[in-house]
Amino acid sequence: MGSGIDSGNNSPVAVTGMGCMAGGGTDSESLWANLVRGSVNCRPVPGYLFETILDYPVFAAPADCFSERASVLTAGTSPGFRQESVSRTVLLACSAAAEALAQAGVSVDYLRSVRVGIVLGTTVGCTFHNEEYYAAWRNGLEPDLDPVRFYLAGNVASALHRILGTSGPSAVITNACASGTDAIGVARNWLATGQCDIAIAGGADELSRVAYNGFVSLMLADKEPCRPFSRDRKGLNLGEGAGVVVLEREETSGRRQCRPLGWVRGYGCAADAWHPTAPHPEGRGLKAALRQALRDCGNPEEIPALINAHGTGTKANDLAETAALAEIFGGLEKPPVVSTKGITGHTLGAAGGLEAIFTLMALRAGHTPGSVGCLEADPELSLPVLTQNDQRQLTGTWGISQSLAFGGGNSVLVLEAAR
Repeated sequence: MGSGIDSGNNSPVAVTGMGCMAGGGTDSESLWANLVRGSVNCRPVPGYLFETILDYPVFAAPADCFSERASVLTAGTSPGFRQESVSRTVLLACSAAAEALAQAGVSVDYLRSVRVGIVLGTTVGCTFHNEEYYAAWRNGLEPDLDPVRFYLAGNVASALHRILGTSGPSAVITNACASGTDAIGVARNWLATGQCDIAIAGGADELSRVAYNGFVSLMLADKEPCRPFSRDRKGLNLGEGAGVVVLEREETSGRRQCRPLGWVRGYGCAADAWHPTAPHPEGRGLKAALRQALRDCGNPEEIPALINAHGTGTKANDLAETAALAEIFGGLEKPPVVSTKGITGHTLGAAGGLEAIFTLMALRAGHTPGSVGCLEADPELSLPVLTQNDQRQLTGTWGISQSLAFGGGNSVLVLEAAR
């Protein structure tokens, strides 16, 4: 291993496939290309999502977010599958999973011969799309129960198991904006403790009118494309999408003669116990999560080659996050710190999955683009960050992807790339 990271007593857990679907691109290759180019697809809420009189732009995935890969996959696993039978969140997850499984070289027959763990993060998913039903119910009417049945069938991990025809452990993580990061950490632990043979993990979230209005009411949204860490930042833009990885124990992927793309080396999570929506000003929980993740991978002596920060573009998040990083990595040599939300927007439960993939792609490429949208960094930040025009060669192969969530949740992954 290039970085010399020791994962302690845990068996190495390899990343063998990665898949994405988001407003910034319909697969991992197009997302990476748009990140490198700084190509931003931030626009008014499209009518195929919901109607609104508010003018806060979003990063919306295509109206048809069910990719050709997903269509081919489901034709082989569930010939009678109908897209309208599941939520947009499930369709996003299917598209990302189909790409990841294809890259990992995993066949349907193989999937059905092993224990498949599926753990996906989401925040609201399809749970806020039944407003007409609830309004009718509260007015004493007896509306059709189809929206309730649709909601009860909306467990994205169980839905993916049904669609793939697989069996094994299943979980949905709902830890707000840290959900996707936690899902990968949980899947890694499942594999390390022998609870499954292969895992599909990450996050998926569709845009919802209730969530959109909620962020606007909290005065956290920007009417222009977001500018994480920028001196003139005014808030975030919501996005939607999915980021999914295929994880395997290294000996399992070796038997398939599959060369890993990288490894999940460490995972940590901790709470601020501070405020319902604001992070602790000094990043108390994030510091604890970072230390836990670093201990988990053997406390590497060198600094990470890259930190993909949560970097929402809100005043409170960016200041708290860099304060925590400065305390952990405050030596003379500073790690490169970026935010990739200028390309995807804040995809809530999908953010951790997408950003883990961005981190591995940058580490594998040996360079990272800067933070799209940030032309001049806020001088109050406690640690330097890479601005949009600051491309950086990466000297090592390991890095960090981290998430800060409403409710004070903080989750961190330590990732190492194979080159």
